[in-house]
Amino acid sequence: MKVAYYSPLPPSRSGIADYSTLLLPALREHVEIVLPRRRAAESDVALYHVGNDAEAHGWIVDALRKRPGVVVLHEYVLHHLVVGLTFARGDAAGYRAAMEREAGLVGYLLAHAVLDNKIPPLWETRPQDFPLAGEILDSATGLIVHSRFVEEHARAAGYSGPVWRIPHPAWPDPAAEPADLGGDPLYGCFGNLNDAKRIPELLRAFARVRERRPGARLLLVGSASRLLEGRFDGEEGVIRREYVDEATLWSLMAACDVHVSLRWPTMGETSGSAIRALTLGKPLVVSDVGWFSELPDDVALKVGEVDEIAAALELLATEPELRKRMGEAARRLAETEHRADRVAELYAAALEEAAGGVAVREAVQREVVTAAAEVGYEDTAELADRLREVGLGG
Repeated sequence: MKVAYYSPLPPSRSGIADYSTLLLPALREHVEIVLPRRRAAESDVALYHVGNDAEAHGWIVDALRKRPGVVVLHEYVLHHLVVGLTFARGDAAGYRAAMEREAGLVGYLLAHAVLDNKIPPLWETRPQDFPLAGEILDSATGLIVHSRFVEEHARAAGYSGPVWRIPHPAWPDPAAEPADLGGDPLYGCFGNLNDAKRIPELLRAFARVRERRPGARLLLVGSASRLLEGRFDGEEGVIRREYVDEATLWSLMAACDVHVSLRWPTMGETSGSAIRALTLGKPLVVSDVGWFSELPDDVALKVGEVDEIAAALELLATEPELRKRMGEAARRLAETEHRADRVAELYAAALEEAAGGVAVREAVQREVVTAAAEVGYEDTAELADRLREVGLGG
């Protein structure tokens, strides 16, 4: 089977580019990958990775409009993507139309107010209230999602096509040498740093921990949003790093005793940084929302407001045996549920079904049953077992 594979790839600084770099080698063991900008028309099915960055995914949406296919919906709220494809390109009418489709007259009027500078941009204040995923869902012949959260929201929006829930693949353990940063303990938070990552709340919680544990350190790695620029200056115990290369990232992550990955609001995203923490066998502190809520309790402490964040950080500081148990469970999860070759098998099965695999299986089953009847073979149970053994059972 030939699959046209649409995704950002390195050197794009995109989490989905990293995701595809991890998935593609394993997926090539099952299907032939066709580079879409060269021979997409030769493929049996098209696979589109859709995220919230118009710069990285705009060309993919353009291709999806021309040829519907299977969409990997990396997050459900696509408001920022739609803004980037409409208003940011000078198409104010396109943004108003998307909002009207989402919320009728109210959506249209809100969009008009935003464009007329009467109210703050909705993509900054409440994108989760207007996901704007409708066009993508309409063009999807099937959806691959990473969480029940996204699947349920797609269904609630009226999507009736096939949905396959497939875990985010995990990286193999890089055996990275931990960076020498000190900290007793060292907490780490990785990725683009913005208000949705609850960085101000994390800093307040960490300050409480520092009152009792002056040796604690908090490592913040990633580019900071405009609203958070300078927010880390003078923060006691905070170690700051901007965007780093892959080898340095693994070294910094390996140095941390606990990884923190907070969200509010959630766009329905899966955290690549949290998956990396599983690979390294590190305990997690996460927000109790979306995909993060679906992590097993033995790998992640799930928190809400500042008091709960501080309590979780303190608990993991005082209970090294708990950290060890959670780390071991995290590593097991990465090596089983999130193993890249397992994920690739699930992708291949979904793509086969999307390309007509069900119809093919049913046709072969009918042929076998007919042939069996013609030769007088009557053991239907054995026949069914043998069909399942060769991947043709239903």
